[in-house]
Amino acid sequence: MIKFIQLISKTSINNIYEAARVEEVISDFISLKKAGSNFKGLSPFSQEKTPSFMVSPAKQIWKDFSSGKGGNAVAFLMEHEGFSYPEALRYLGKKYNIEIEEFTNTPEEQIKFDLRESIYIVLNFSYEFYINNLTKTNKGKSVGISYLNSRGFNEESIKKFGLGISFNERKGFTDQAQKKGFKTTHLEKSGLIIKKGDECFDRFKNRIMFPIKSISGRVLGYGARIMSNSSNVAKYINSPETEVYHKSKILYGLFESKSSIIKEDNCYLVEGYTDVIQLHQKGIKNVVSSSGTALSSYQIMLVKRLTENITIIFDRDQAGIIAAIKGVDLILDHGMNVRVCQLQEGEDPDSLARNNSSDFIKSYIKSNSLDFINFKASLLAIEYENEPIRKAEVINNIVKSISLVKDIIKRELYVQTCSKIMKISEDSIFKTLFQIEKSKENNFRNRNLKSFEIVKNKRFKPDSIDELYELEKKIISILILYGQKTETFNESILFFSEKHDELIEKHKELKSKVYEKIFLDLQQDEIELANKEFKDLFHILMTEYQVSGKISIEKIIPTLSKELSQIVSSIILQEEKHLLHKWDKKSIYVKLPSENVSVMVTETILSLRKLLVSKKIESLQENIKSKDNKSILEDVMGYYQLRRIVSSKLNRVL
Repeated sequence: MIKFIQLISKTSINNIYEAARVEEVISDFISLKKAGSNFKGLSPFSQEKTPSFMVSPAKQIWKDFSSGKGGNAVAFLMEHEGFSYPEALRYLGKKYNIEIEEFTNTPEEQIKFDLRESIYIVLNFSYEFYINNLTKTNKGKSVGISYLNSRGFNEESIKKFGLGISFNERKGFTDQAQKKGFKTTHLEKSGLIIKKGDECFDRFKNRIMFPIKSISGRVLGYGARIMSNSSNVAKYINSPETEVYHKSKILYGLFESKSSIIKEDNCYLVEGYTDVIQLHQKGIKNVVSSSGTALSSYQIMLVKRLTENITIIFDRDQAGIIAAIKGVDLILDHGMNVRVCQLQEGEDPDSLARNNSSDFIKSYIKSNSLDFINFKASLLAIEYENEPIRKAEVINNIVKSISLVKDIIKRELYVQTCSKIMKISEDSIFKTLFQIEKSKENNFRNRNLKSFEIVKNKRFKPDSIDELYELEKKIISILILYGQKTETFNESILFFSEKHDELIEKHKELKSKVYEKIFLDLQQDEIELANKEFKDLFHILMTEYQVSGKISIEKIIPTLSKELSQIVSSIILQEEKHLLHKWDKKSIYVKLPSENVSVMVTETILSLRKLLVSKKIESLQENIKSKDNKSILEDVMGYYQLRRIVSSKLNRVL
């Protein structure tokens, strides 16, 4: 039968939240650098070159300003890894050695699992199945272990990388999975079986199984190597693209290597699975593989979140050279520091690791690693030395690569190197660079002009702004940031004067807590926030203020849902982001919001009143069917008077 979801007890959840440190959790996935009391890094949710991802250890929250996402440690795991809430808690429990109390969910709730979760469950079962085949069966030990040992893999590596074996059976895995209650649909969508008509059979047969994992260690798919030397069968076959596995977004070995990459501040990029494992065995653990696929922008960003430095180690054959050259512009365009280590003829990282000591390998890579521009120039110069036309093409190709380098000093050094190797003047190279930059500028300008031409004869219509949403968000922001402050407010009292037949306004000053002022004003006007998330947050914050007189964000956030947690963290870190600008040091003196709280509160409440009154007027006007509808007309006129008073006061505040 299918294993049902396990629910986690409240005690265990509290223990996990108390132990988990958001900066520690996130640093397992991306590289964070100190920024005042906070940490900053590149967004893991978008391809950016300037860090906009902020982590606050003091408040135990994070915010990604490029995507708008934010929250606590659990929210990060759910967003980044696609974990469910229980899975994120289990991950943290394991990380911090916290015993988790669980109880079994009902079969009805199991149905609520979405497709991705079902695929993850199937893949986890397959992971255990293939490992069991290899390590617990006589056939696996005699065939699989023997083969792996002959290839130089030791027991520790086999266990560390979760290697397994699929036997030469048509339905070995399929039958076992179906016996366990897994649905054929989920098995097929996981890429583990193939369905033809009514028949299902295994995708992988008679192969060593290399599980491909996410950066958090979840199995996403497999690379499977044939154990024979048959030329009639593909050496490797990989899992097809699924809901969870996208080969262009995965780097093999990243889960096992991420800590070492951060520690060494460098990442070795190789081609195959065995290259990664063999280097790990020799103590070189900051290594990943593109698994035979063309290097993608997403893969580069995965590395860049951990380090700015990549060293490509590749075979000297034609395929290896082409693969390295093709990736250069892509890597340089992401602002990374790239070096290249070209191995001896007939050697690959696998054989280099198997046949040499750890010290030799490290020394070899260090002494044979060249700056990538230097490498590309020298390689192509030799090939086309006596062919002027082809050589000119090579020079132009190299200069285009140099143009991608943003650092001016590096760019000039590359020009000098290229000039020396290609035997061409620096002046010529700089002129070519100038032409490239000019061409880029013209293309950019033309695109802008073209866009303008499309809309210039059309009436411009700005994007509509949900004013009610923004005002309600502002109220929540004020409550979070300044709710417990005591401020002096200029209060107004409205009353109807029979003598003047109109509403009259009187003023008085009143000292009050900000949260009390907001609560009473909204109560007085019988206003309830329209947005559900803001309404829920308003209730939570007011309850906490009324009980304690203050709020603790660190304690409140763990109790919030993912959506509410994101809103709170966004508000807090947006405020801190502005403070990081340090305008005063730039001789720009800005009045902080905290210095104008009373005005900000009054302005927000008045703006909300005005908006709601306007909406009420619009609603009443729609109900007017004739000029004889006297009562509605009287109400409309009364609301018009109220709006004028609110507007005049708002103008005075502003």
